[in-house]
Amino acid sequence: MPGASPERLRADWKRPSFERFGPQDRDFEAAMAAHDAASQAGDDGYLDPATGLFVMTATTLAARPCCGNQCRHCPWQH
Repeated sequence: MPGASPERLRADWKRPSFERFGPQDRDFEAAMAAHDAASQAGDDGYLDPATGLFVMTATTLAARPCCGNQCRHCPWQH
């Protein structure tokens, strides 16, 4: 992963932090299915089923430094 420092990634970096986004949130399962499909296709992100907003995948975010915007799939430890 260019730009990534693996020791700074969360151990479960491909899954969202449940404090940020988890089963308690609306359309969680649909969003995770969209995330997984986008990741497998090599896409940078997906359209959130609940809001229609573009959401970047964990793989896309891991390829760049953390922006500090608390992205849904942020892989960084902070």
